Amino acid sequence: MNSVNTRPRTPRIALVGDRSPHVRSHVRIPVLLDALAERDGLALDAYWIPTGDAETPGAVKGFDAVWVLPGSPYASEAGALAAIRTAREDGIPFLGTCGGFQHALLEYARGVCGLTSAAHAENDPSADSGDLLIAPLACSLVGHEGVVRVTPGSLAEQALGAERTTERYHCDYGPDSRHLDTLRAHGMRFTGADEEGGVRIAELPSHPFFLATLFQPELAGDGTRPHPLIRALGTAAARHATDALQGLPSPSRLPRDAWA
Repeated sequence: MNSVNTRPRTPRIALVGDRSPHVRSHVRIPVLLDALAERDGLALDAYWIPTGDAETPGAVKGFDAVWVLPGSPYASEAGALAAIRTAREDGIPFLGTCGGFQHALLEYARGVCGLTSAAHAENDPSADSGDLLIAPLACSLVGHEGVVRVTPGSLAEQALGAERTTERYHCDYGPDSRHLDTLRAHGMRFTGADEEGGVRIAELPSHPFFLATLFQPELAGDGTRPHPLIRALGTAAARHATDALQGLPSPSRLPRDAWA
């Protein structure tokens, strides 16, 4: 008789980005993953994947989570977009922070919304202004800290356990509001905004766990206590690993108490 192997395995997470000791968030990641294992019992087997390597077909298939990290402009825009596309289409838990947020919107615009000319100003400074989905911010957010208001009942709110949070940024680019209604019409939700209404969080309700933030949760505190969104990603990765082991389909959304 065949039996399902239910022996637990350590969830595997793909850290997509061009690792550098000069990018503060990259230096924080090992500390945060250690803290996640020690404080929350969420051990993750992490693999750094440079964006150039992420262009290879199937580069992030088989992982239990994909985190597209800050550090843009990436060596390969195509690689970052390919990793995001695989996570989106295969139901792999996904987190994109700062540049990862920007490229998550870019991938969705091109791959789902039909905006094939959608451009990122940092990657393509000569692009027509009407095609810019990601444009220079009116005021740089490098070193900025600010309040984010979160939509009640959203994935972000469930993970944070609050409708208001104060977060840190290190970016000069954000979404151009002219294209956001198109992304909304195709299923993307914008569930966090600053006090001026600028979009700061995006998610896909149809996906098991797909969350992107313009702010950098990895910069919260001193790194010894993982941000709730990072803890939520770890929980989603563990659930994905368990379901894959048992041959179960991924749930459309983890229950609220799964974030505790």
